[in-house]
Amino acid sequence: METFDAKNAIDPAMRQAINAELSQIEADENVQIIFAVESGSRAWGFPSPDSDYDVRFVYARPVDWYLTIEPGRDVVERPISDELDVSGWDIRKALGLLIKPNPVMLEWLSSPIHYRWSPDACDRLTAFAEKTAFGRSCLYHYLHLGERQWRVYAEGKPTVNLKKYFYMVRPAMATRWIRMQPGTPPPMNFQELCAGVSLPEGLMGQLTHLLEAKSRSKEVGEGPRIAEIDAFLEAEFAWAREATSERAPPTENLRTQSDAMFRSIVNPNL
Repeated sequence: METFDAKNAIDPAMRQAINAELSQIEADENVQIIFAVESGSRAWGFPSPDSDYDVRFVYARPVDWYLTIEPGRDVVERPISDELDVSGWDIRKALGLLIKPNPVMLEWLSSPIHYRWSPDACDRLTAFAEKTAFGRSCLYHYLHLGERQWRVYAEGKPTVNLKKYFYMVRPAMATRWIRMQPGTPPPMNFQELCAGVSLPEGLMGQLTHLLEAKSRSKEVGEGPRIAEIDAFLEAEFAWAREATSERAPPTENLRTQSDAMFRSIVNPNL
């Protein structure tokens, strides 16, 4: 399987358009974007010819915005077009979800495609995220996501939408990563996931073939079910079901650390 080339994954003209949209959001909303990344199939490493661009970001507002009786809206969303889907979270919301932990926030921080990236703040956020990455809620998230896709798009059907097939395979890969590398969070990118989970050669060949087929197909491309991939999905989801049923170990209380990080990002002069 070829190595993912993040540098050339986004067309330069599209990157310029995305950055212009992010600058407009900063001006319209009076926010400062801390980071903005690609979060969809382009960052995962298996886009289709007509895949759109899924841009996700985290931002901070001026200090006074947080010092009100009634909290303001903590998300920014732009209308979705055929090519572009842009939305973001306030830093307070992002940190609150991170300590649950929330796998979506963890994945944004591990995206290989950056549009905006404040090195100091992002280095601290990434280091903090690594302390939260291995809670049961992360494993349950991937299990629930993969099983839901399986029930809707594959179970009992002879063919499967190639895009949806990867939406089952990727969470199964993440559960396998958590099982085999419990000390590091699963990466967003599919090729990195494959490289870190020691897949059998036959399965790896099937996945490579499927990846090549998807790269040539439209979003609605269909293909036959593959027994070896199905067996992999069933085995990984079975392990995850058993693992999430066990008694959870105690976790570190990260509230104080997240509060301190929030204050330092919103008001760096403290």
